[in-house]
Amino acid sequence: METFLFFVAAGLALAGALGVVLNRNPVHSALSLVLTLLTIAVLFLLQGAELVAAVQVIVYASAIVVLFLFVIMLLGVDKEESLGEPFHFQRPAAVALGVIALAEIVFLAGHEWATGAHATRGGLNAGTGGNVERVARSLFTDFVWAFEITAVLLVLAVVGAVVLARRSHLSPDDIENGEPGDSEAEVVHP
Repeated sequence: METFLFFVAAGLALAGALGVVLNRNPVHSALSLVLTLLTIAVLFLLQGAELVAAVQVIVYASAIVVLFLFVIMLLGVDKEESLGEPFHFQRPAAVALGVIALAEIVFLAGHEWATGAHATRGGLNAGTGGNVERVARSLFTDFVWAFEITAVLLVLAVVGAVVLARRSHLSPDDIENGEPGDSEAEVVHP
């Protein structure tokens, strides 16, 4: 049964990942990303990593995708995009980097981990307390400042996205002259 669930979840994850890349509509790409993230959570459950699966659903499949959709809607989906490439070397460079990454994956797939140890299933559940309790205790005692700083950085990223989206309504002349406001609304015809 586990093998069947694995192949179903892996197939759906692959289909969702292809949907993210191949969809022309950014909203459809974000919804395909939700499918991919949820099926990855199922794969985590099959490995016995309940905490990671819950974090996958709570943080990534809900909060991060909502943030993506917010930014997509803020920037405007209905605008036509320019299909011309400003940098002609960009596409060949991306293909070359993709081939290098694929070669690295194929090379590393046949080797052991750098430590020489094999992965064990359920290793974090050993000892007193469950996995969730141990992670929570560590997160909110030893790493509380890193947790708080991450929260501040995420808020700053959202504010930065809003500021950049608001500046996109300015024409290049308005930005150079430091004039605020929507350039189309301020044009006065004699």
